[in-house]
Amino acid sequence: MKRYWQNVWTGLWHMAHSRKSKSNSLLSDAEAVLLAHIKPGDHLTIALSGGIDSVVLLDVLAQLSQQIPFTLSAVHVNHGISRNAVDWSKFCNHLCAAYGISIHIASLQLKKEAGVSLEAIAREERYRIFSRMHADYVVVAQHLDDQAETLLLQLFRGAGIRGLSAMPLIRKQDSDTAPQILRPLLEISRSRIEAYAHKNQLTWINDESNDDTGFNRNFLRHEILPLLKKRYPSYPKTLLRTSRHLSEASLLLDELAAMDSENCVVSGLLQVERIRKLSFARAKNLLRYRLSQQGALLPSTAKLEDIVNQLLSANKDNRLHIIFGHSEIRCFKGAVHILPKQSSLQNPEQFTWQGEPCLALRHLSGSIRFTHVENQGINQQKLSNAPVTVRSRQGGERFMPACNRPRRSLKNLLQEASIPPWQRNTLPLLFCGEQLVWVPGIGIDCEFQVKSGETGVLPLWDSA
Repeated sequence: MKRYWQNVWTGLWHMAHSRKSKSNSLLSDAEAVLLAHIKPGDHLTIALSGGIDSVVLLDVLAQLSQQIPFTLSAVHVNHGISRNAVDWSKFCNHLCAAYGISIHIASLQLKKEAGVSLEAIAREERYRIFSRMHADYVVVAQHLDDQAETLLLQLFRGAGIRGLSAMPLIRKQDSDTAPQILRPLLEISRSRIEAYAHKNQLTWINDESNDDTGFNRNFLRHEILPLLKKRYPSYPKTLLRTSRHLSEASLLLDELAAMDSENCVVSGLLQVERIRKLSFARAKNLLRYRLSQQGALLPSTAKLEDIVNQLLSANKDNRLHIIFGHSEIRCFKGAVHILPKQSSLQNPEQFTWQGEPCLALRHLSGSIRFTHVENQGINQQKLSNAPVTVRSRQGGERFMPACNRPRRSLKNLLQEASIPPWQRNTLPLLFCGEQLVWVPGIGIDCEFQVKSGETGVLPLWDSA
């Protein structure tokens, strides 16, 4: 059967390329892209806004799904920004019903954040929804003119090489389980898309915000690019070529950063002393690469340079703490920790454990799993003498994990265990009555440890 599909697929691919040489139609161009990248039986979900680009893409995919063995569905994101957003959702729903495909409508409630445009927030939320789709690909309708507009916008924002790189035909999302983003119209111009829509008498919606030249992209599209086209009629293809050159340069910088990571990362953490051996430009490139790898929103050029300067000037005992966007950087014992932005615990919560195998602690972004292990863990009989609770450190706790050493302050034990300061107040501590029984990363108090031959309760802390 596998051999059969390989033969069918090869035949379809050659047919598409043969047709393309005879007819430069939009349909055959999109078919060639699909045959080159998807597998038989793949599931494609189209990102359907209801505008002309996505409506054309839907029509093209619906036709091709009859010829190529893939399944098709749609997702529509209602951003809730326009007063017509509900009508657009209804339009997309009716359109998909007419094509006989299922659609998922996702409604957002966006909140403006200081220093971040609403457009950027909407885009981030939109791709977050895309990442949750049960599909092999989320197919978007970005095209050749979008590429050119994006490059110019990024230039005017002072973006670096990564920001100026061309949108790829296929892009992996942050999670390995998320569908890939596929752009089959990426080398097709807006004029060809509009011609297809009119020729096939398609119906679409017009987003009134697309005519508002107060938005930078619309200003470029309506005021600047028509003038540019008079002088440079092939500018979209020229700018695409430029973006691809920059994409290659970006890949080379990532390869350099990967090599520098091998020399500067120990146990998964950047080491300040090793970063100092790099030039400032390479140190900046390395930090940008590591932030990107961990899914952090990259800071501005000025902020990135400030962070690198602070890292390079920090001494080993310096507890550097820098917050930017939804991330933060901390230094501890010469190692650089890149973390999600931590929220402070205003009112420490207390939870009672009643024997359940897992206790979720959302305020600490983790859970405790309780397993039963022979010759390890906590004596179950002693736990029954008083209520068992879990709470965070409040100060003054004393603990004796080693029976041959005296009871000591938890503060000193945490310091000796090299647990970073910001983690010490967010560790879940297990108490029996008022006696501290267990501390993650430290152990179980001597008085509660099981003896040889006994089965104990062993807590395991899983942090996000």
